[in-house]
Amino acid sequence: MVDFTVAICTHNGENRLPEVLERLRSQIHTEQISWEILVIDNNSTDRTAKVVQDYQSNWSSAYPIAYSFEPQKGLAFARQRAVTEAKGRFIGFLDDDNLPNPEWVAVAYSFGQEHPKAGAYNGCIKGDFEVNPPEDFEKVACFLAIVDRGSKAFIYERYNKMLPPGSGLVVRQQAWLENVPSQLILKGRVGESMLASEDLEALSYIQNAGWEIWYNPQMQIAHKIPHWRMERNYLISVVRGIGLARHHIRMIRLKVWQRPFAFPIYIINDLRKFIYLFVKYQVVQKADIAAACDMEFSLSSLISPFYLWSQSLKTRK
Repeated sequence: MVDFTVAICTHNGENRLPEVLERLRSQIHTEQISWEILVIDNNSTDRTAKVVQDYQSNWSSAYPIAYSFEPQKGLAFARQRAVTEAKGRFIGFLDDDNLPNPEWVAVAYSFGQEHPKAGAYNGCIKGDFEVNPPEDFEKVACFLAIVDRGSKAFIYERYNKMLPPGSGLVVRQQAWLENVPSQLILKGRVGESMLASEDLEALSYIQNAGWEIWYNPQMQIAHKIPHWRMERNYLISVVRGIGLARHHIRMIRLKVWQRPFAFPIYIINDLRKFIYLFVKYQVVQKADIAAACDMEFSLSSLISPFYLWSQSLKTRK
């Protein structure tokens, strides 16, 4: 039996993977834990496989590195393969730009052991920026999976309509396999499509099944943010993708009979908010990236159901 699997999902990560693997090599307080590392190569075209092979040849057998190739591009496909191939009862997801602190594995495993009703949990994610963030960046940091929700652990209650991001997320394999569909609607950012929130889709199914979703501040990772992720066009595209997925996430969290009643309420509220933000930010949005992202998220949320329906029709054709 393996206690814990660290699953690294990567696409063309030959230059990013080594730093993550070195962080995992230096984990402490894991002597009593049976754990493994599983690299999911999400259809890379670079030397990702060779990098993993080189590490495998010079790695401690106490926590082996396994490699798996997932041909379908999209983070949802990579994570699904990780869950099905992982040997651990708990699976900690790291992206290839997530750097865990030295106690991350030990703390993550211990938390799962101490909270048997926890189906998933995440921690504090700090930004490691290549360049200084723009002014008021903290208002949009959550869109780049940079989250610091304080020093106390808490449960994400359903009524708060808030869930943690997928970077650094730990899931109980049982909770995922029993409740998350093998084919999610949201696939992750693929090619020119920035449609995201595949992590929220999976977590919504787990929470709907009665499992607890936790925030554990002792689990800390650094999320490396290169300069191009600070550019206005990229930030807007990220926000747009999350907003366009919002209708699907909302509907998952409701019972089937509630959805027809909730839909017009969401539309009216989204329209009201967009009009308010348009009036508030129409002058400053070109210079204020936080204002522009706020407006884009509002607009994308408003058109989300219509966009998703159009995509569904295209798929059927």
